[in-house]
Amino acid sequence: MRIAILGAGGIGAYYGATLARAGNPVQLLARGEHLRALREHGLEITEPDGATWTTRLPATNDVTELRGAQLAIVAVKSYGLESIGAPAADLARNGAVILPLLNGVDAADTLARLGVPRKQILGGLTVISADRTGPGKIARRSNYQRVVVGELEGGLSARATEIAAAFTAAGAEARASAEMPLELWRKFLLITTLAAGCGLSRTSIGPLRATPLGRTLLERASAESVAVGRARKVPLASDEEARVMTAADSVPDGMKPSFLLDVERGGPTELDILSGAVSRMGQESGVPTPIHDTVVAAISAVLGIKAAP
Repeated sequence: MRIAILGAGGIGAYYGATLARAGNPVQLLARGEHLRALREHGLEITEPDGATWTTRLPATNDVTELRGAQLAIVAVKSYGLESIGAPAADLARNGAVILPLLNGVDAADTLARLGVPRKQILGGLTVISADRTGPGKIARRSNYQRVVVGELEGGLSARATEIAAAFTAAGAEARASAEMPLELWRKFLLITTLAAGCGLSRTSIGPLRATPLGRTLLERASAESVAVGRARKVPLASDEEARVMTAADSVPDGMKPSFLLDVERGGPTELDILSGAVSRMGQESGVPTPIHDTVVAAISAVLGIKAAP
């Protein structure tokens, strides 16, 4: 399967490298020092156990060189999605299936608004900790790398099954889902909980989880996100809050959500599509969200950005 990676940061470049190692022709869309390093030295991958390996993948800043890709993986942060809309639309018009692996629940809607034909967009999510540590250098910090792919309207399809199989062959724990809208929301519930708690406390999950009030903060953030989902008719299980907390308990103590890492770097962040989204949807649905409202107010003040009303 010929694959284009739109967003060669931690997640995009890591999956691009492993998909290429599994035998797929892969090209990366990159720019600046990262692009120069990829062309001159290749891509260096560091695995969680400290082992490193290097691969050379074709890299370009010209989307026309990626035409002919059967699959385009969109792996930018949500705040970079506007800039990738035109390249994604170009590849979709030339036959590529577009697979966003972003946080939040509205990446597909944003891509469609930016001109990507909706029929060419699949739903996708990944659970992985990987980041770019320097030009041409990627570190995967988690032992897990999970991918779920499915149709935006639900139901299994041959194309989702084929793409999931490609990720599996590349070493990920991957599957096609007939309930992709629900899958996206279930990840959203977890990451909004972790981002809210760790973002407010400015700590990894372990110290927060270890204190009674820290755990209460996580539980309340989770309950608000779940309540908003239910108000929007998402078919969440009756014990969804407990599932979220069980998942939060399984995260290693030293894990920092990517949201917190962005805050520590001084932004930009995905505040708008995490706690900001919970807060907005809560207002629309008449569901109180005081924890997520506080996250939006506090982080906006720290970073000097205007909070959404």
